Amino acid sequence: MTAPLRQEADRLSDRLALRLAQQIESGALRPGDRLPTEQQLSQAHGISRTVVREAVHQLKSRALVVSRQGSGVFVAAEPQHQALAFDPRVLESVDAVVHVVEVRRVLEGEIAALAAERATRNQIAGMRRQLKAIDLAVAEGRDGVAEDLGFHRLIGEATGNPQFRLLLGFLEQYLREGMRITRGNEARRSDFMQAVQLEHRALVDAIAARDPAAARHHAVSHILQGEQRLVEGGVIAGRRQRAARRAS
Repeated sequence: MTAPLRQEADRLSDRLALRLAQQIESGALRPGDRLPTEQQLSQAHGISRTVVREAVHQLKSRALVVSRQGSGVFVAAEPQHQALAFDPRVLESVDAVVHVVEVRRVLEGEIAALAAERATRNQIAGMRRQLKAIDLAVAEGRDGVAEDLGFHRLIGEATGNPQFRLLLGFLEQYLREGMRITRGNEARRSDFMQAVQLEHRALVDAIAARDPAAARHHAVSHILQGEQRLVEGGVIAGRRQRAARRAS
Protein backbone atom coordinates (compact mmCIF):
# COMPACT_ATOMS: atom_id res chain seq x y z
CA MET A 1 0.00 0.00 0.00
CA THR A 2 1.34 3.45 -0.86
CA ALA A 3 2.00 5.97 1.91
CA PRO A 4 -1.08 8.17 1.26
CA LEU A 5 -3.37 5.13 1.24
CA ARG A 6 -1.75 3.83 4.42
CA GLN A 7 -2.29 7.19 6.12
CA GLU A 8 -5.95 7.23 5.05
CA ALA A 9 -6.44 3.68 6.36
CA ASP A 10 -4.92 4.71 9.71
CA ARG A 11 -7.29 7.66 9.96
CA LEU A 12 -10.32 5.51 9.13
CA SER A 13 -9.38 2.87 11.70
CA ASP A 14 -8.80 5.56 14.35
CA ARG A 15 -12.23 7.01 13.71
CA LEU A 16 -14.02 3.67 13.75
CA ALA A 17 -12.25 2.72 16.99
CA LEU A 18 -13.29 6.00 18.59
CA ARG A 19 -16.89 5.60 17.37
CA LEU A 20 -17.17 2.08 18.78
CA ALA A 21 -15.47 3.12 22.03
CA GLN A 22 -17.98 5.93 22.41
CA GLN A 23 -20.84 3.46 21.95
CA ILE A 24 -19.34 1.22 24.63
CA GLU A 25 -18.71 4.07 27.06
CA SER A 26 -22.19 5.55 26.54
CA GLY A 27 -23.88 2.18 27.16
CA ALA A 28 -25.19 1.78 23.62
CA LEU A 29 -23.03 -1.35 23.55
CA ARG A 30 -23.10 -3.08 26.92
CA PRO A 31 -20.76 -5.65 28.52
CA GLY A 32 -21.37 -9.02 26.90
CA ASP A 33 -22.84 -7.57 23.71
CA ARG A 34 -21.42 -9.03 20.53
CA LEU A 35 -19.89 -6.58 18.07
CA PRO A 36 -21.07 -6.76 14.46
CA THR A 37 -18.86 -8.99 12.33
CA GLU A 38 -15.97 -7.61 10.29
CA GLN A 39 -18.09 -7.91 7.17
CA GLN A 40 -21.02 -6.09 8.78
CA LEU A 41 -18.84 -3.25 10.06
CA SER A 42 -17.09 -3.03 6.70
CA GLN A 43 -20.37 -2.71 4.83
CA ALA A 44 -21.98 -0.38 7.38
CA HIS A 45 -19.10 2.10 7.32
CA GLY A 46 -17.93 1.67 3.75
CA ILE A 47 -14.42 0.62 4.73
CA SER A 48 -12.22 -2.41 4.17
CA ARG A 49 -12.09 -5.37 6.54
CA THR A 50 -8.40 -4.56 7.13
CA VAL A 51 -9.41 -1.17 8.52
CA VAL A 52 -12.04 -2.84 10.71
CA ARG A 53 -9.45 -5.30 12.09
CA GLU A 54 -7.11 -2.44 13.00
CA ALA A 55 -9.93 -0.59 14.76
CA VAL A 56 -10.89 -3.70 16.74
CA HIS A 57 -7.22 -4.23 17.62
CA GLN A 58 -7.19 -0.75 19.15
CA LEU A 59 -10.25 -1.61 21.24
CA LYS A 60 -8.61 -4.85 22.40
CA SER A 61 -5.45 -2.96 23.41
CA ARG A 62 -7.64 -0.78 25.64
CA ALA A 63 -9.37 -3.88 27.08
CA LEU A 64 -12.74 -2.64 25.83
CA VAL A 65 -13.48 -5.82 23.88
CA VAL A 66 -12.42 -9.46 24.00
CA SER A 67 -12.37 -12.21 21.38
CA ARG A 68 -14.04 -15.56 21.99
CA GLN A 69 -12.79 -18.36 19.80
CA GLY A 70 -15.36 -19.22 17.19
CA SER A 71 -17.93 -16.78 18.59
CA GLY A 72 -16.72 -13.31 17.69
CA VAL A 73 -15.75 -10.13 19.52
CA PHE A 74 -17.65 -9.04 22.63
CA VAL A 75 -17.75 -5.95 24.82
CA ALA A 76 -15.62 -6.66 27.87
CA ALA A 77 -16.93 -6.55 31.42
CA GLU A 78 -16.46 -3.21 33.12
CA PRO A 79 -13.09 -3.15 34.89
CA GLN A 80 -12.77 -2.29 38.57
CA HIS A 81 -10.61 0.68 37.59
CA GLN A 82 -11.77 3.11 34.93
CA ALA A 83 -9.57 3.04 31.83
CA LEU A 84 -8.06 6.34 30.72
CA ALA A 85 -9.80 7.74 27.65
CA PHE A 86 -10.09 11.05 25.87
CA ASP A 87 -13.24 12.60 24.46
CA PRO A 88 -13.62 11.04 20.98
CA ARG A 89 -14.16 14.52 19.57
CA VAL A 90 -10.41 15.22 19.85
CA LEU A 91 -10.02 14.08 16.24
CA GLU A 92 -12.87 16.14 14.82
CA SER A 93 -11.06 19.45 14.29
CA VAL A 94 -7.58 20.92 14.08
CA ASP A 95 -8.12 22.93 17.28
CA ALA A 96 -9.14 19.80 19.17
CA VAL A 97 -6.07 17.93 17.91
CA VAL A 98 -3.90 20.80 19.13
CA HIS A 99 -5.40 20.28 22.60
CA VAL A 100 -3.82 16.83 22.65
CA VAL A 101 -0.53 18.28 21.42
CA GLU A 102 -0.62 20.61 24.44
CA VAL A 103 -1.00 17.59 26.72
CA ARG A 104 2.04 16.12 25.00
CA ARG A 105 4.02 19.32 25.61
CA VAL A 106 3.40 19.13 29.36
CA LEU A 107 4.42 15.48 29.55
CA GLU A 108 7.38 15.32 27.22
CA GLY A 109 9.40 18.04 28.92
CA GLU A 110 9.58 16.02 32.12
CA ILE A 111 10.04 12.75 30.25
CA ALA A 112 13.04 14.21 28.43
CA ALA A 113 14.50 15.49 31.70
CA LEU A 114 14.26 12.01 33.26
CA ALA A 115 15.74 10.44 30.13
CA ALA A 116 18.73 12.77 30.45
CA GLU A 117 19.31 11.41 33.95
CA ARG A 118 18.75 7.72 33.16
CA ALA A 119 19.29 6.87 29.49
CA THR A 120 21.89 4.23 28.72
CA ARG A 121 24.47 4.63 25.96
CA ASN A 122 22.61 2.02 23.91
CA GLN A 123 19.35 3.91 24.30
CA ILE A 124 20.95 7.16 23.18
CA ALA A 125 22.44 5.38 20.18
CA GLY A 126 18.96 4.06 19.41
CA MET A 127 17.58 7.60 19.45
CA ARG A 128 20.22 8.71 16.94
CA ARG A 129 19.39 5.74 14.70
CA GLN A 130 15.71 6.69 14.90
CA LEU A 131 16.50 10.21 13.73
CA LYS A 132 18.14 8.68 10.66
CA ALA A 133 14.99 6.60 10.14
CA ILE A 134 12.90 9.80 10.16
CA ASP A 135 15.23 11.38 7.59
CA LEU A 136 15.02 8.27 5.41
CA ALA A 137 11.22 8.26 5.55
CA VAL A 138 11.12 11.89 4.41
CA ALA A 139 13.65 11.21 1.64
CA GLU A 140 11.42 8.38 0.39
CA GLY A 141 8.38 10.66 0.26
CA ARG A 142 6.67 9.29 3.38
CA ASP A 143 5.39 11.51 6.18
CA GLY A 144 7.64 10.00 8.86
CA VAL A 145 4.85 9.97 11.44
CA ALA A 146 5.49 6.39 12.59
CA GLU A 147 9.22 7.07 12.82
CA ASP A 148 8.69 10.34 14.70
CA LEU A 149 6.37 8.65 17.19
CA GLY A 150 8.96 5.90 17.57
CA PHE A 151 11.60 8.51 18.40
CA HIS A 152 9.53 9.98 21.22
CA ARG A 153 8.65 6.48 22.41
CA LEU A 154 12.38 5.72 22.80
CA ILE A 155 12.80 8.80 24.97
CA GLY A 156 9.94 7.59 27.16
CA GLU A 157 11.55 4.16 27.47
CA ALA A 158 14.84 5.80 28.45
CA THR A 159 13.23 7.12 31.65
CA GLY A 160 13.28 3.55 32.97
CA ASN A 161 9.68 4.03 34.10
CA PRO A 162 7.35 1.58 32.30
CA GLN A 163 4.32 3.73 33.13
CA PHE A 164 5.57 6.39 30.74
CA ARG A 165 5.82 3.78 28.00
CA LEU A 166 2.20 2.78 28.64
CA LEU A 167 1.02 6.39 28.81
CA LEU A 168 2.75 7.35 25.57
CA GLY A 169 1.36 4.19 23.95
CA PHE A 170 -2.14 5.33 24.91
CA LEU A 171 -1.55 8.86 23.65
CA GLU A 172 -0.24 7.70 20.29
CA GLN A 173 -3.73 6.95 18.98
CA TYR A 174 -4.54 10.64 19.48
CA LEU A 175 -1.09 12.11 18.76
CA ARG A 176 -0.90 10.37 15.38
CA GLU A 177 -3.42 12.74 13.82
CA GLY A 178 -1.79 15.81 15.33
CA MET A 179 1.60 14.67 14.12
CA ARG A 180 0.23 14.08 10.62
CA ILE A 181 -0.98 17.68 10.60
CA THR A 182 2.29 19.13 11.91
CA ARG A 183 4.52 17.01 9.67
CA GLY A 184 2.31 17.66 6.65
CA ASN A 185 2.62 21.39 7.30
CA GLU A 186 6.39 21.13 7.78
CA ALA A 187 6.88 19.14 4.58
CA ARG A 188 5.67 22.17 2.60
CA ARG A 189 8.81 24.17 3.44
CA SER A 190 12.44 23.08 3.51
CA ASP A 191 13.26 25.56 6.30
CA PHE A 192 10.57 23.94 8.46
CA MET A 193 12.03 20.48 7.86
CA GLN A 194 15.55 21.66 8.65
CA ALA A 195 14.33 23.27 11.87
CA VAL A 196 12.68 20.00 12.95
CA GLN A 197 15.90 18.09 12.32
CA LEU A 198 17.92 20.57 14.37
CA GLU A 199 15.39 20.50 17.23
CA HIS A 200 15.44 16.69 17.34
CA ARG A 201 19.23 16.59 17.37
CA ALA A 202 19.47 19.25 20.07
CA LEU A 203 17.13 17.17 22.23
CA VAL A 204 19.19 14.01 21.82
CA ASP A 205 22.41 15.94 22.41
CA ALA A 206 21.01 17.29 25.70
CA ILE A 207 20.02 13.78 26.80
CA ALA A 208 23.46 12.48 25.83
CA ALA A 209 25.07 15.32 27.80
CA ARG A 210 23.11 14.26 30.93
CA ASP A 211 21.60 17.75 31.13
CA PRO A 212 17.98 17.45 32.37
CA ALA A 213 17.28 21.19 32.23
CA ALA A 214 18.47 21.44 28.64
CA ALA A 215 16.57 18.30 27.66
CA ARG A 216 13.37 19.70 29.20
CA HIS A 217 13.91 23.00 27.40
CA HIS A 218 14.52 21.41 24.01
CA ALA A 219 11.56 19.03 24.34
CA VAL A 220 9.12 21.83 25.19
CA SER A 221 10.67 24.21 22.66
CA HIS A 222 10.33 21.59 19.92
CA ILE A 223 6.59 21.32 20.47
CA LEU A 224 6.12 25.09 20.81
CA GLN A 225 8.07 25.65 17.62
CA GLY A 226 5.88 23.05 15.93
CA GLU A 227 2.82 25.06 16.98
CA GLN A 228 4.46 28.24 15.66
CA ARG A 229 5.06 26.52 12.33
CA LEU A 230 1.35 25.67 12.23
CA VAL A 231 0.59 29.35 12.77
CA GLU A 232 2.99 30.38 10.01
CA GLY A 233 1.51 27.73 7.73
CA GLY A 234 -1.99 29.08 8.34
CA VAL A 235 -3.21 25.85 9.94
CA ILE A 236 -4.09 27.29 13.36
CA ALA A 237 -4.71 30.79 14.68
CA GLY A 238 -1.88 32.74 16.28
CA ARG A 239 -3.84 33.33 19.46
CA ARG A 240 -3.37 29.69 20.45
CA GLN A 241 0.39 30.02 20.16
CA ARG A 242 0.40 33.14 22.33
CA ALA A 243 -1.72 31.35 24.93
CA ALA A 244 0.67 28.40 24.86
CA ARG A 245 3.64 30.69 25.50
CA ARG A 246 1.91 32.36 28.46
CA ALA A 247 1.21 28.94 29.96
CA SER A 248 4.83 27.72 29.59
